[in-house]
Amino acid sequence: MELKKILVVDDEESVCGMICVLLQKEGYQVSGASGGNEALERLGEEAFDLVLCDIRMPGMDGLALLDKVGSLYPDIIVIMMSAFGTVDLAVEAMKRGAYDYISKPFKPDEVFLTLRKAQERETLRRENVRLREEVGEQFSLEGIVARSPSMKGIMETVRKVSGYRSHVLIGGESGTGKEVLARAVHRMSPWKDKPFVAVNCGAIPATLMESEFFGHVRGAFTDAVTDKVGLFEEADGGTLFLDEIGDLPLDLQVKFLRVIQEGEIRRVGGSSAVKVNVRIIAATARDLSEDVKKGRFREDLFYRLNVVPIQISPLRHRREDIRPLAEHLLKRLSMRLGGGQRTLSPEGMKALMRYPWPGNVREMENVLERGAILADSAVLGGDEILPLLSNGAVPASGEPASEELSIKKATREMEKKLIERALKKTQYNRSQAARLLEISHRALLYKIKDYGLEVPK
Repeated sequence: MELKKILVVDDEESVCGMICVLLQKEGYQVSGASGGNEALERLGEEAFDLVLCDIRMPGMDGLALLDKVGSLYPDIIVIMMSAFGTVDLAVEAMKRGAYDYISKPFKPDEVFLTLRKAQERETLRRENVRLREEVGEQFSLEGIVARSPSMKGIMETVRKVSGYRSHVLIGGESGTGKEVLARAVHRMSPWKDKPFVAVNCGAIPATLMESEFFGHVRGAFTDAVTDKVGLFEEADGGTLFLDEIGDLPLDLQVKFLRVIQEGEIRRVGGSSAVKVNVRIIAATARDLSEDVKKGRFREDLFYRLNVVPIQISPLRHRREDIRPLAEHLLKRLSMRLGGGQRTLSPEGMKALMRYPWPGNVREMENVLERGAILADSAVLGGDEILPLLSNGAVPASGEPASEELSIKKATREMEKKLIERALKKTQYNRSQAARLLEISHRALLYKIKDYGLEVPK
């Protein structure tokens, strides 16, 4: 992949314009910014491969911008421009992460040579990443984007804890990726070839819970016509992931505690103990410490599970992860859906960046998949993304997504647009359109009539 998109940052308009023209003649896609703050705005709206930045600028200078870019966009290469007398600052910039510097006034050949060197470095870096992927390092963290400080800290914890059998308690809102993180812990562990068994504690009827977790012997109850292996035995030697652990009934919590303490289970109706060696990773969207205070969760079990606590922040609190996460999800969706790689336009990315994501990563994946299916081109723009964001709900900036304040009217308008797009996408095949929209064929026919949509026969 070539370094094609360059952002030039210089407060001298004539210098910035001259560099832009010079690079455009060589085939680069170039944009200009008059200062650090404007540069950060451009980087938030559009993807760039490289930043060419002056060191001395009013307001946010080049070094401050370098630090921001390194923190928010670590994959972007930064090259500094230094006038006479600021070489020491340029060297300091390289210590802080800049790739290289160019002295002013500079010759065109010097600029092109530096860019070619940066291209060679980027090619080597990408090849290194590819080789690491082949040996499985990247696979172990597949699906996890860690650009924000909080997620980087979590990934460091994952790397440290994965080699031990210590139990882990993952907290976080619904859709933040708790199971993805649990699977990463398991895949990076020495027991990655052993079973990873995932179960949602809130999805099992209370009357079946004990049998599901501990198994039963034939004749233990009316429907027990054969012996049954429970989830603890299934996960023996590996990991048992208990999602929504807070939904576990108190009487079963006592039995879970015994398994953790003694390393053995007893099947329902059985007379002998069965040894199990299981690492438990539990997850919850609730405040378990508060449940302990109110008597809804056993304190001793809480402390047994909470050996290594990991709290995943909601997506709205780690906005640095939105852009790389969206790009990662679109790449994965494109491979699954076929039809070529989908991308986001600057307007489409801006819509994602401004939205508060109440459903977190799971909601983003659903939005992008729906957009990828319904869009008329491989580029998802604001017109494709905005109607999918919770009926035009208030974005992160606090500004309404549209001037229409009636929820009913905004919902109808969004629904009409989605139906029109689905019909066009399927060449007006109403059965296929209904499947895309995830509604019944009959409901679609009713809505077509209700909205007065014209459908070719």
